[in-house]
Amino acid sequence: MAAVPAILLRDDAALRIFDTGQGRLPVVFQHGLGGDAVQVAQNFPDGPSYRRLTVECRAQGGSDAGTARPFSIAMFADDVLAAADAAGLDRFVAGGISMGAAIALRLAARHPDRVTGLVLVRPAWAFDAAPQNMRPYVEVAELIRSRPLDDARDAFAASATATRLRTEAPDNLASLLGFFARGNATVFAEVMQAIANDGPGVTPAEAAALANRTLVIGSDIDLVHPLDTARSLADAIPNATFVEVTPKATDKDRHFAEIRAAIDSFLKDRFNNQDQS
Repeated sequence: MAAVPAILLRDDAALRIFDTGQGRLPVVFQHGLGGDAVQVAQNFPDGPSYRRLTVECRAQGGSDAGTARPFSIAMFADDVLAAADAAGLDRFVAGGISMGAAIALRLAARHPDRVTGLVLVRPAWAFDAAPQNMRPYVEVAELIRSRPLDDARDAFAASATATRLRTEAPDNLASLLGFFARGNATVFAEVMQAIANDGPGVTPAEAAALANRTLVIGSDIDLVHPLDTARSLADAIPNATFVEVTPKATDKDRHFAEIRAAIDSFLKDRFNNQDQS
């Protein structure tokens, strides 16, 4: 990852852009909701074969929120495409984690001339907006926007949702509780509520028409990123490769290592490290 991020001005939002700057295969790879470039680096097999570009989306990482509203997956996808344009990437593999996977799917459907492949890691959306698995994010956002942060956190920690996650998906719970401690918690809550109620804006028919070489990665013990969602996307996209990895809640280090290995193998096998720009 580049030591010093570049800044891209979109409307009045200054967005941090990380570009490894070398490698024959360009890959635009995005973080999940509330994530950043560090999260991407945990999941992506950075190396000399790949030029990776990552945009820290509005109000996430070191990027500004700006004043443009509403926040949406479409907005973030447009920001990512603008960053690819600025970097001179005409054609690239699009990928990401969770929200980043939704952004990548939208880019592939809306810009098939630009996207040569897809890597969808732990997708939280298939095709519908506001899926039930994203409801915990809405709950957290509503509490942050309506109560003092300490009260909001206590209320969520005592909720039925948190009780279920504590037993069935502790990694999801840890992530959600972390949102109460963000320095920009109030503005991020606005982002979180808007994105959780949104979707990639891609229909099953559009997914079935995709000609991209595609990898879908899913894992179990994750109520926010259901394994069934990953499987359904892999089934919907023609000739997609599906890989199930060790759950993050079971063994975090192994989880990330398996994701990096799956992505690396897919890119090498399907693209042979050829220049796509």
